[in-house]
Amino acid sequence: MIAPGSGVRVYLACGRTDMRKGMDGLAMLIQQNFAENPFDGAVFAFRGRKASQIKLIWHDGIGLCLLTRRLERGGFPWPQSGTALISLSPAQLATLLEGCEWRAPARSLRPEMAG
Repeated sequence: MIAPGSGVRVYLACGRTDMRKGMDGLAMLIQQNFAENPFDGAVFAFRGRKASQIKLIWHDGIGLCLLTRRLERGGFPWPQSGTALISLSPAQLATLLEGCEWRAPARSLRPEMAG
């Protein structure tokens, strides 16, 4: 969806969001609660009470786009404190969409020498 290094801003809405909201309701939430412009191309991620579903909203230059992602097992790791927005990198968003821990992913160690 978003290539790393593309310069696209990604924001995650901390806390819980009413997942019954559609594109218009989420766009109003972005404007009213976070004082951000939902039409400037940034991606905004929301999660409700159930940890298994998230919604992403962004404006692609033509219209609003809404992506809903639901995990069959497990849940999306999410900060629960406050109602603030936090910034993510496109790589962190990709990790989040896989249902993995995006805040401090475990790095795999590579061997330094052969043999």
